Amino acid sequence: MDERFERFVKGYLNSVEGYDTSGYLRPTLLGFSESFVEAVRSGFVQALADDSFGPVEYERLTDIEVSDRETLRAYLQGVYDYLFGDVPEQPLPPG
Repeated sequence: MDERFERFVKGYLNSVEGYDTSGYLRPTLLGFSESFVEAVRSGFVQALADDSFGPVEYERLTDIEVSDRETLRAYLQGVYDYLFGDVPEQPLPPG
């Protein structure tokens, strides 16, 4: 997993920042360099496809406990759709 993706998840989806769904996350990400944004996008794609990125890894990065892989995957897909798609609101973390 790319360290830039891990740094983004740790810094912005953690147990404090992750619950702030006021709309700052997308503009914050897009304020970074193009290579950083691409690394985060690729990290989400990899995390969604890779069974090795599960609740234990996510909790290590964010201090948010997720009950199962399916719940985590649904949340990460929602965040991805918010950041890189046209979903208007950032989802709340599971749990």
